[in-house]
Amino acid sequence: MTYQKAFPLFIALFLYVSHAAFSQSAEKPNILWLSVEDISPMLEMYGDQSISTPNIDRLAKEGITYSRAYATVGVCAPSRSSIITGMYPVSIGSHNMRTGPHYAYREPEDETYRDYYAQKDIKGRNVPEYATVPPPFVKCFTEYLRAEGYYTSNNAKTDYQFNSPLTAWDEIGREATYKNRKVDQPFFAVFNHEITHESRIFMKKEDPMLADKNKVTLPEYFPDIPVVRQDVGRAYSNIMELDKQIGDMLKGLEDQGLLDKTIIFFWSDHGGPLLRQKRAVGNSGLHVPLIVRMPNGQMGGTKIDDIVSLMDLGPTVMSLAGIVPPDYMHGKAFLGPHKTKHPHQYAFGSADRFDEALDMSRSVIDGRYVYIRNFRPELPLIYRNEYREQIDMTKTLVEMDQKGELTGGAAYIFMKTKPLEELYDLSTDPDEIHNLSAAPEHQAKLKELRNALSAWQLEIGDLGFVPEYDLVNMMWPGMVQPETAPVEFVSEDAMLGLSSKTEGASIAFQIDSEIGGKYWSLYTEPLKLEKGQKIAARAVRIGYKTSDIGTFTNP
Repeated sequence: MTYQKAFPLFIALFLYVSHAAFSQSAEKPNILWLSVEDISPMLEMYGDQSISTPNIDRLAKEGITYSRAYATVGVCAPSRSSIITGMYPVSIGSHNMRTGPHYAYREPEDETYRDYYAQKDIKGRNVPEYATVPPPFVKCFTEYLRAEGYYTSNNAKTDYQFNSPLTAWDEIGREATYKNRKVDQPFFAVFNHEITHESRIFMKKEDPMLADKNKVTLPEYFPDIPVVRQDVGRAYSNIMELDKQIGDMLKGLEDQGLLDKTIIFFWSDHGGPLLRQKRAVGNSGLHVPLIVRMPNGQMGGTKIDDIVSLMDLGPTVMSLAGIVPPDYMHGKAFLGPHKTKHPHQYAFGSADRFDEALDMSRSVIDGRYVYIRNFRPELPLIYRNEYREQIDMTKTLVEMDQKGELTGGAAYIFMKTKPLEELYDLSTDPDEIHNLSAAPEHQAKLKELRNALSAWQLEIGDLGFVPEYDLVNMMWPGMVQPETAPVEFVSEDAMLGLSSKTEGASIAFQIDSEIGGKYWSLYTEPLKLEKGQKIAARAVRIGYKTSDIGTFTNP
């Protein structure tokens, strides 16, 4: 861990952590996520001087900046599955992009799947839409918060590779907000900012340009031509718009008297929106900004270089809320009274199917070196992808490659086949275009990271080796979505117990006037009902169809 402040800060940190551990149970903190899409550390606090972002800069000055934060996958849906579960996507079968229309919550009755949507597995077999089914012990981490009295709201993206369970959030959707909680109830709220998404590069290309495209930083794998500067400039321009949105959020919290009563996380779901960034399995696709602002700006200006994964976010929120993260999670808390004593030694990443493009690569990053193992080296590094080729510069670079007009780093990333192994030294090659895997002086590091990757794959049971058709059939036997068993009601000693025969199922319920509404409470313990009270309940396990509604009236 690196602290770039003087000794007094270290003392303040010690006192704060000690106080937090002592007082956590007495008063649970509010926690807010400012989730953003598709940006690498293209910000001043990470050394990029291309644009000014005063509001994000403020978060960094008043908060903790993590210099080595990484996604588990370089694309949204698999990455977000790891965030909500605290698990590696390749360990729970959520690693292929995308499994179904899960980007927004659907009511249980609206959860349907197409048998055919033009996706094929490695053997050419049809892959239908489906919902990932993790092991029964895996829960959305927000359920643990709800069980401890938190009001949880998500505005509004899910994209977990499964429909968000009815039990995961108190409120979800475009209108969801912490403002609807009970008086003095602590909240965990998510606001997702889409302005920096890949799609906004082509959707906003006619909008005014806020960044100076002649001054923005170009990675070495892009040629310096007008169309590239235009789209890189747009990416930075969108970040400037994002900065204004962040400023509006901070002002809103200040106006409500909540800024210094709330822990704020700012993070991106994976790396930047452009070619060789989004979907990449190396540093360019996985390295993300992560800033945490504690109440009253405690630890403000601190920079920490521990390796942190986005799947650590859930366990860290739980720790800050005074909840011990469950042992099954791969993620580790990096703040709070239950902060891990053993930070990650490495960050691991995966790349598999991306829409219509099939591939399989794995990576391990130690903060300086990046090791990539390509399990399909016969395929090109830059594959054709209809979605991203809506971006002008992507289409241009594909055409230039076909004409043999690319040179240097740009020619490198358009390699027609991939090496079995890649090794990059980020200290001398931040853009990962000089493969050192054959260099004699780097064989010790190559062997270290190769062995670390292999050990990790065995430990977590890498499901990338299972063809996707077979994987779906394992999770949905006979290619039919399993259904959660209905809720059973057992009344004993004036208490009502709720259960489901489906292993790992969670239960949501409504009482009397709530019945028929959108709000569902999370069942955690037997309920005491008054005479004549009616309860409605349904059960759900991740990836399963939600059970029908069952009812019980207390005699």
